[in-house]
Amino acid sequence: MGSSSGGKKKFLNLRNRQRANMSFVMFVMFFAVFGMIVFTEIFFIDEKNKASGVLVRHGSLGFHNKDDRTEYDTDFQGDDYISIRVGQAMMDNADIGPFLLGRPLVHLSNMDTSQSKFFAEGQLPSYPENLTISDSWQNVNGSRYKFFVFSAYYDQRRNQRSIRIIATTRTRGPERVWCRLWYRSSEGNSTLNTSKTVPAKIKIIRENWNLRYSASFVMCPLRANLTVPVAVSVVAGLKDPPSNMLTVINNFNETAGKTSSTIGKFAVCVKPLHFNYNKELQIMEFIELNRLMGVDHFTFYNHTIGPQVSCILDHYRKEGLVTLLPWKLHMVFQKEIRTEGLFAALNDCLYRSMYKFSHTLLIDLDEYIIPNYNETLPQLIDYLNHRLKARSTGSYSFQNAFFYLQWNDDAKVEELSDPISANLVTLKKTRRKTKLHPHKQRSKYICRPELVVEAGNHFVWEFIPAHGTLNVPADAAILHHYRICEFGGNDCIKTSSTVDRTAYRYLHSLTSAVRARYDQLKLKCNLSDPKEAPTKMLQKILQMLKSGAQRKR
Repeated sequence: MGSSSGGKKKFLNLRNRQRANMSFVMFVMFFAVFGMIVFTEIFFIDEKNKASGVLVRHGSLGFHNKDDRTEYDTDFQGDDYISIRVGQAMMDNADIGPFLLGRPLVHLSNMDTSQSKFFAEGQLPSYPENLTISDSWQNVNGSRYKFFVFSAYYDQRRNQRSIRIIATTRTRGPERVWCRLWYRSSEGNSTLNTSKTVPAKIKIIRENWNLRYSASFVMCPLRANLTVPVAVSVVAGLKDPPSNMLTVINNFNETAGKTSSTIGKFAVCVKPLHFNYNKELQIMEFIELNRLMGVDHFTFYNHTIGPQVSCILDHYRKEGLVTLLPWKLHMVFQKEIRTEGLFAALNDCLYRSMYKFSHTLLIDLDEYIIPNYNETLPQLIDYLNHRLKARSTGSYSFQNAFFYLQWNDDAKVEELSDPISANLVTLKKTRRKTKLHPHKQRSKYICRPELVVEAGNHFVWEFIPAHGTLNVPADAAILHHYRICEFGGNDCIKTSSTVDRTAYRYLHSLTSAVRARYDQLKLKCNLSDPKEAPTKMLQKILQMLKSGAQRKR
């Protein structure tokens, strides 16, 4: 009996020890596998001959919340983390060690060429004499996915000098690329083009709607001993000959010492014009009304426009009022990238106007920021700065008000003798939705470009530190938005509404400006005749027919 009980206890103790040993082994194996995953995520061997480079991925090693640190807080390593693919030769290289540890970036031409033949600057492909610099989208050859670049800007804010390139690339897991910085010097009668090559950082622009491709920034950091280059090329591989050439736009140096000349100068940025846009009176009304409100310059992007609008904009361009840039982006819109890559256009316009204009409006052709008490937008901004002590404000947000086009025309239209004024939407449509959208929903804004890092459609995504958005009270100004019901049909006009004739402040000056421009360009641009204003009787008949049709629905 006793021996049987003792044997049973020994058996149970043995099983408990075996289970404990098994649990310990499983515990060790789990952490070993986990450690291997972490190690290979940070330091894994590249499949291409153990070459090296930089790949920016969404997320963060040290900061999981993307909003915890901004780009200017982290010396180009904030919003996105840098995953570095290295070969053994790179690990053994003393020059690249500081880069891996987050120390100042080592220039490729200074690396020990005995370690890798790829890093000698003189052995890289030379300046492509056959490439012409143009204001258009250019391809990055050698990339596995679609990769295009459009423009390049020198950005020196917060003493973090870089070349910021407007680009489009894959939203998740963008490819590693390099910046070839081109410098030009003269030797006798010949011109010599030399390069400095640095690994780039890709920063995906936030507003991408989770589509496959996104607008992005390609950041090319400049070391302290590097001056601003004349041009830059983006290459997918160090041995790849450049397939693109972008002039580096240096508005900061060009306007140095001329700050006073930009004070009170306003610019407008408009997303790409598409679907063969050809609304003659609308484009003239948009430009002339904004000019009356103090805007000095307009930037448009031409995806596809009609012949009349093309002629009109070309005339404004020759007067120095308009910049019209080609916008042929070879992507499938709404499937691969959002609406003609509009977020690339908005940010390009932001950096294009930086230091040249004190304030920039990012609005659409059917939108107007109209002050309630001030005549012009510069007067409005001065008023807000004094009333709300907003001198450090980076952007001014305006609530959206829908003026639905299905609502009847204002009764005063029939009193307007000039058919031009009877066809101007800001005078025809005065009934608007009573309830305004909250800020950040359908709102638009005026920003101070030098204080903005990343622009969005309805609000600014990122400022340089210590600046932010002022939500402008509706009694000061709102966004007038003239469009059809946003969800289709006519149910929107059943909502509570009110008549708002604030835009009638510009009735005579606007009619005169558009009439003068129309008469000037009618024959040259083959403009169509404006529709005659309806008579009072015809207006009543049309309203009765419209009301009857709505009741039947």
